[in-house]
Amino acid sequence: MLSLDPPERNREFAASIGAAFPLLTADVDTARAYGVLAPNGKYTMRWTFFIDGDGVVRRIDKDVEPASHGPDLVRALEELGLAND
Repeated sequence: MLSLDPPERNREFAASIGAAFPLLTADVDTARAYGVLAPNGKYTMRWTFFIDGDGVVRRIDKDVEPASHGPDLVRALEELGLAND
């Protein structure tokens, strides 16, 4: 997950949801390069990038449903064989 929020806020959010993966802080140029910068430039769209241990983007979920994202995330990691990376 990539966010324009500062690192400390991302760490706090990750801890609050029990995330075992990093939430990346990016600047506007990086968000734009990933294609996730919202049209107004104030936030990133809810896309999830699945990146393997070699840094290869294996899947991009552009249709994130916040209410079911936890189980959706686990299922996708398992499907991609990334659950233990």
